[in-house]
Amino acid sequence: MSDGGVAGQAEAETRPGRFARLRRHWLLTSALALALLATATTVPLVLADSGDDAPCQDVPASTRALAKDPAAATRALDPGDDMARYPAVRKLIRQENPCGDGARALGALIEAATRADRPGAVHTVAQARAAYAVVAALDWAEVPDGMAPGLARMLADYVVDEARYLSSSDDAAGPAVTSEQAAPDREGWTRYGRFLAPGEAHADFEYTDPVLDASTDPDRLIEEVARNPEAFAVLYDAERAYFAHYLERLTSQGGDPDSRREDDPRDGSAATTWPDNDLEDIAGRIGALMRYRAAHTRDGQIPDLAAFDRAVRQHTRGAYRPAERRLTTRPPMGDIAGRPVSGPLRGDLADGRHQLLTVLDAWAESRNVPEARAAAMGQIIDNAYVRGLWLSV
Repeated sequence: MSDGGVAGQAEAETRPGRFARLRRHWLLTSALALALLATATTVPLVLADSGDDAPCQDVPASTRALAKDPAAATRALDPGDDMARYPAVRKLIRQENPCGDGARALGALIEAATRADRPGAVHTVAQARAAYAVVAALDWAEVPDGMAPGLARMLADYVVDEARYLSSSDDAAGPAVTSEQAAPDREGWTRYGRFLAPGEAHADFEYTDPVLDASTDPDRLIEEVARNPEAFAVLYDAERAYFAHYLERLTSQGGDPDSRREDDPRDGSAATTWPDNDLEDIAGRIGALMRYRAAHTRDGQIPDLAAFDRAVRQHTRGAYRPAERRLTTRPPMGDIAGRPVSGPLRGDLADGRHQLLTVLDAWAESRNVPEARAAAMGQIIDNAYVRGLWLSV
């Protein structure tokens, strides 16, 4: 794997380091010791250990049982439309050092609460709100490694929602929207994406609640879990599956078949405006995954890159190729990420640019896309991938 940009990347630290608590405890211990020496006072010194020696948190049987009851799990993690239960959700799942297999148990609970019930099923509003609450509750958290695969599968189940996230927005009215709220307007446009499944609710990761200090940044959570090879593979699969899904629903001109906007002479075809934006988002996410891989290698969280890459390939499902004819179906998000593979993934898995552009070229050839339009799409995807690889998405 060669295109992850491990060498030469410069990236500023943007979150608390994993040893921040250790430094704080060391300073506290030193200050207390000096105070005791100065006063010649003898008192029992009891301080919580840090790092691997920190006391673990037990995950009770009642919490573990929720993973086997999806309806109850959703109720437990649904913050409500008014976010009144968000503090309880945060307390339940934000555990940085669960005992034993507790991290995997929490990951299983999150999956049960947020993912679609079965293939072909759409997300409910309660499930979408729960997904928002999970991402908000774990913002800036040091996610235990055992939770990472479950969180990745949750994010993959909301691939359309996380891919469109850019930043918090005052236009977002709540943690999730109904299918009616997400429906396209008379011009065929909606801020929640293209080709949405009828009846599906969507998590709105752009929503923020300053009173509860609740906000989300899916990119930060993706960066955190991407140090786990299984989680990395799940997310990489989901983005590549979404890319194939998206292409096979475009017209042979690379446009949105549902667009009814009039063309703007300044911006060109209205039908291609939002597809270009969406393809940028997808390519940028894949580039960012490779950037996270490089960053985790530099900071030692991926101690053996070759072993990590082998594990990623073992967990990767395969390649995704668009259909040779335009599809008009609108599957739910869970089915997008879980679509059947087209065959084994060939070539350098970390060369995301190659993986994207070979799929685009095959689609353009099979659909007789005009050469100029195919070239323009390729340039958009290439630029977005490079930005994702080297810069913040």
